[in-house]
Formats: sequence, C-alpha cells, structure tokens
Amino acid sequence: MDPIREKEILKGFGERLKKLRNERNLSTRELALEVDMDHTNINEIENGKGNPTLKTIIVLADFFKVELCYLICGKE
Repeated sequence: MDPIREKEILKGFGERLKKLRNERNLSTRELALEVDMDHTNINEIENGKGNPTLKTIIVLADFFKVELCYLICGKE
C-alpha cells in the first residue's frame, strides 16, 4: 500500500474514533476500560500513529454501534 494513503486512512480512522469518543464524553482511559484496551493504544490510534487490528476495529465499531466502514473510510 502507498504509505501516503495508509497514513491518510489511519489519520481519518483516528479522527472518527476521537469524534465518537468525545460524543460520549469518554476519556481515553474510560474508553480503554470499556473495550479492554490500553489507553495508550487508544491515544496512538486517535493520533493516526497506531495501526489497529481487525479485531480492534470490530470491538470499537460494536461499542459505538457503527458500521466498520464508517470507522475505516467514513461512510455510513
């Protein structure tokens, strides 16, 4: 994959995750507890520096009750 495209996808994913988290008034630590993740991983993902696994994407989508494609590409 083109590194620039990968960076754009990860950045967009992180922005959408942060938006969903903020809409629920959750801190990264609170979200991490809810989805059984380390809060530093949440921070890395939100900042576009983490590369979430498919399992992580599924868990986050289920928690926020959104489609996978919304988190990945912004489409509902």
